[in-house]
Amino acid sequence: MPDFSFVIPCYCSKNNLEHVVEDIKKTMSEKPSFSYEIVLVNDCSPDGNGTKDLIKKLSDNDDHIVGVNFSKNFGQHAALMAGFRTAKGDYIVTCDDDGQTPIESMWRLYDKLMEGYEFVCAKYCARPQKNIIRKMGSSMNEYMQQHLLGKPDDLYMSAYFIATRSLINEITRYTGPYPYLAGLVLRSTSKIANIEIEQKDRLSGKSGYRLKTLLKLWINGFTSFSIKPLHLSFSVGVFSVIASILLILTMIIIKIVDHSFIIALHIQTGIILFLAGWILISLGIVGEYIGRIFISINNSPQYVISPDESEKKTSEEESK
Repeated sequence: MPDFSFVIPCYCSKNNLEHVVEDIKKTMSEKPSFSYEIVLVNDCSPDGNGTKDLIKKLSDNDDHIVGVNFSKNFGQHAALMAGFRTAKGDYIVTCDDDGQTPIESMWRLYDKLMEGYEFVCAKYCARPQKNIIRKMGSSMNEYMQQHLLGKPDDLYMSAYFIATRSLINEITRYTGPYPYLAGLVLRSTSKIANIEIEQKDRLSGKSGYRLKTLLKLWINGFTSFSIKPLHLSFSVGVFSVIASILLILTMIIIKIVDHSFIIALHIQTGIILFLAGWILISLGIVGEYIGRIFISINNSPQYVISPDESEKKTSEEESK
């Protein structure tokens, strides 16, 4: 069993992948006592067989390298899940296939992990300038993670991280068709840390993420790992009902004080507001039940035992 497994989703990466693999080999040669493997997941790259053939060539020539090929494009997060299930290492490291990830800083992430964390993620302190679409997508993704998934404001999630085997095992319990890594991590552990690292420039090509892809990814996280939108619907309904009651009472008081005041239109508005609010409350209640069913069949853990506590308990049982 290797100590480290490097999981790399590959998409049109025939021009960059060899360089990334060489960076990993060079980094691991700094500490030869550690064993490693590299899991390359080809997300059905639309470059002929360029990426697929390169992965086969690399895996045939190096026992450290394992190749996985998708039958069609499933996306980066699905590729990561496939890589996690293939990987055998005690520690899982992910990185990009475009050469932007500074692999040589992996030991800094590992040292931080050894302080008792389960997930240590790179926080890029000098990222290359993005176009407006990527900026919008990143902003939406950050907002969703903070407000719907409960991510701390000071925590940054990126594609370059190291995680313990126990956390990865928990993450791979999810078998649904819409994996979203940030949601899976945040629901499984709070032992998360960042290390500030400077990101490299892309070797060649451009990002495979477009506005449509980013929106799809955002909706996956929005709908698969949170029922807060249902709570919002219920809250809006309660507010509407309260507002309608106050409006109707106010109109009645005004009518008592001023008999010339025409109340019919205002009462009608209040009734419509009341009914709309009550419908939203009813939908929120029904949605809450449906949401709980959805979360239940979504393999959400009832609890996750810390590896330290689990090992301690096992040791005590053995001593008895």
